[in-house]
Amino acid sequence: MPNKKTFEENLQDLEAIVTKLENGDVALEDAIAEFQKGMVLSKELQKTLEAAEKTLVKVMQADGTETEMDA
Repeated sequence: MPNKKTFEENLQDLEAIVTKLENGDVALEDAIAEFQKGMVLSKELQKTLEAAEKTLVKVMQADGTETEMDA
């Protein structure tokens, strides 16, 4: 498997892309490419968060102290 980045590294990459796009000194083609990279990173981060939430729910249920997440 290629060098998989951590959640934090992906978040930093996404923040750098957002900052670059907010500065507005990026050529249109580069801005589109950066936006696409940002969307991929965003989806990856969301998947990581969902997986972590499922893991926490399983751990809590296995422990027997909590059977569902309270909102």
